[in-house]
Order: sequence, then structure tokens, then C-alpha cells
Amino acid sequence: MTRSLFARLALAFTLALAFQAASAAVTAPAPSASLRPAIDAQDQLLGRRLEARLASQPTLHDVEASVVNRTALLHGAVVTKEDIELAGAIAAQTQGIEKVENRVELSTRLSDRFEVAMQAVTEKLVRLVAATPLLLIALALVLLFSWIGSMLSRRMRWMARVHSNNPYMEGLLRRIVQWAITLIGILIALDLLGASSLVGAVLGSAGVIGLVLGFAFKDIAENYIAGILLSLRRPFSPGDHVVVDRVHEGRVVALTSRTTLLMTMDGNQVALPNALVFRSVVLNYTENPKRRFDFVVPLDPNASVGDAQRLGLEALRGIEGVLPDPKASTLISEYLHDQMKVQYMGWVDQHKNSVQRVRSEAMRAVKAALDRNGVRRAGTAPPPAILPTPAPQEHPMHVDTSADKEIDKQLAEAQRKSEDQNLLDDKNPSTPS
Repeated sequence: MTRSLFARLALAFTLALAFQAASAAVTAPAPSASLRPAIDAQDQLLGRRLEARLASQPTLHDVEASVVNRTALLHGAVVTKEDIELAGAIAAQTQGIEKVENRVELSTRLSDRFEVAMQAVTEKLVRLVAATPLLLIALALVLLFSWIGSMLSRRMRWMARVHSNNPYMEGLLRRIVQWAITLIGILIALDLLGASSLVGAVLGSAGVIGLVLGFAFKDIAENYIAGILLSLRRPFSPGDHVVVDRVHEGRVVALTSRTTLLMTMDGNQVALPNALVFRSVVLNYTENPKRRFDFVVPLDPNASVGDAQRLGLEALRGIEGVLPDPKASTLISEYLHDQMKVQYMGWVDQHKNSVQRVRSEAMRAVKAALDRNGVRRAGTAPPPAILPTPAPQEHPMHVDTSADKEIDKQLAEAQRKSEDQNLLDDKNPSTPS
């Protein structure tokens, strides 16, 4: 009992002391006015010390500083961003300063901005002059690698194999080898100048620019690539008689890096995009010298078809330019109620004779043979029953079935003008323009 009573008294005494101490803390008076001058004096001392340190820097003479409760406030204008950072660093390193509010701004005066620009230009010129020997060495490296690339591209033995097949590809491969070796020299020179990081930026920019240009000049790139593929495949040669896309017919003038030049049979020159030629069906009449011609003669249903075929073949065999092998032939192509159509076919050597001229003479000769022997054609009036009408007489004339040479002179002139950019010319190993 006694121990319990003493414990309770001790606890009550302790609580009373704690309550008294808390009350004293709450009701304690603020620092007396006599202490404030001491605190202000300390801030002023720190402010003067900070201004002295800022004044020691020539570029910070317009910066003003004040200290309130150990917090430095910086005001004013400077010329560069580095000066702003320098002012903040000086304030933060001043002993006694706990916090810095940097409100220094860049000067907008024209004289200050001009001074900064001139200073930057001067520094770059000084660095350029100091790096002149290194720049000369780097330039010499690039020129050396360019010369090495040129020498190697001209002395590669395997190029002779390419030259025999495609001189255009020879020039293109030579240029690629030279560019690759020159690029290696440029990379080494940049590494020597300490600008290797520039390579990544340049390559990245080149990739983006290449993508943009690829979309912008898609048609040009497509025609260029098609020109390379056509020069490899060579579906035609200069002077060949071709039909492209079943529409464009003429003699081949040249294949350039972007267009295929044709001269029509009328003597006009037409330029076709290489992409169109590469995608289209190309009919080459010159590839095989032997070419077949045909024409149809409609006969009266009462006429003798056998006689018409026999007489027509005899007339075809007697025409200059019709080949004995393959032999001329004939067949009935159509049987109608009012006529029968007989088709005559013959072969011509295009190198020696003109297909159109031989075909024209063949139609004339077959008509004359049928008329002489009384084989009536469809649509012709029957002969009178009383007095027979003699067959019309063919007047003799000079027949020329030789090869067509009318546009050869114009074709040669056009080929001479495009000789420097003709990818089909074996004497022209240059790269495309």
C-alpha cells in the first residue's frame, strides 16, 4: 500500500513539472529587439562580401547582390549565359550563404550583343588558325585516299570481264570503288580532327534526307534504276526496230540514264521513261532477221478456192524478197455466206528487204494472178454472159523491195548526238548523267 502511494505521488509530480515546462515554452517571449541589429548586420556583412567577390569578375560588374536571412538575391544584366551561371556559382560558394535566388538576365543592349558575336567569331578564327596544320594533314589524307581509289578502280583486272558484257556497269562499279575508298579517307580525317561524333550526325541526317528525296524524286530514281537494269538485260540494241507497250514503234536511238530514245518510222523522236520500257512488253523485230507477213483476199463464194490458193502461191514465189525457206503458205481464214477469206503468208529477210514493200508487191501480184485466171473476188461484178470481158491488164512498173533506208541518216545523226550518254554503246563506259 505504502509503495503504491509513493508511486502515484511521484507520477503526479512528474506530470506537473512537464505541464509547467510546456506552458513556459508557449508563453516565452520573441527575441528581443536588441538581437535584430545583430542579425541584420550579419546579412549586410554577407552581402558586402558577396558583392566584393562579384565585383572581382570583369563580366559581372552590373550584377547587384543582397542577403536576407542568409538567402542571396542576385539582380542585373550580363552578356552571356555563362556569366549568369558564374554569378550563381560565386553566390553559392560564399561562406554563410544558405540559398541563392539568381534573377540575373541577359543584356538586350545592341552593343553587348554585337560584342558577344564578335568575340565568338574571333575565338573561332583563333581556333581555326591554331588547327590549320591539322586541317592540312586531314585534307592531304582525303586527297591521298581519293587518288588511291582512282588508281585501284582503273587497275582492277576483273573489270575486263564486266567491260566485255556491259561497259556502263564497268564505269559504275569503278566509281563506287573510288567513292568507297574516298569515304574511308574522310572518316579517318574526321577522326584525326576529333570530329568523329560528327560522322554519326552526318549519316543520320543523310538517312533522313535520302528518305525525303526518295519520296520526292521517286520517278527519277525509278527511271534511273530501270536504266541500269535495261543496260544489263539489253533487250534491244541501237538501231533495232522495236514496239514498246504495243503502242510506241520505232528504231532505237539510245538508252540514257532516265529515258529510252526512239525514232518513229515517220522520222520523229520520242523519249520513253525507262520505267515504262522496263515494265512493258518489248517487241523486237530486228532480233530475228526473218519476219513473216500476211494479207487476206476475200473471194466470191462461187470462186474456186483451190485455184486461188495455187495461183497466189505461184505469184508469191516469183516476188523478189520472199524467202524459199520458210516457204510461203496459204489457208482459208474465214467462211461467210457472202465471201470466203483466203490468207496468204510469206517470209522476208529484214536485213535485205523491206517487209512492207514486199507485202505490197505480194498483194499486187496475187490480185493480178487471180484476175488473169478469172478467179473472182468478193464484191466484184460477174462478167457479162454474151461477151466475155478481158481481165484488166497490169501496167509494168519498177518494183523495189529492198530494205527501208529512208530514216537511216536521221537515225545516225540522232545517235551521234546522244553518243556521250548512250548506255548501249560498247565504246562508252561512262557513268550516267
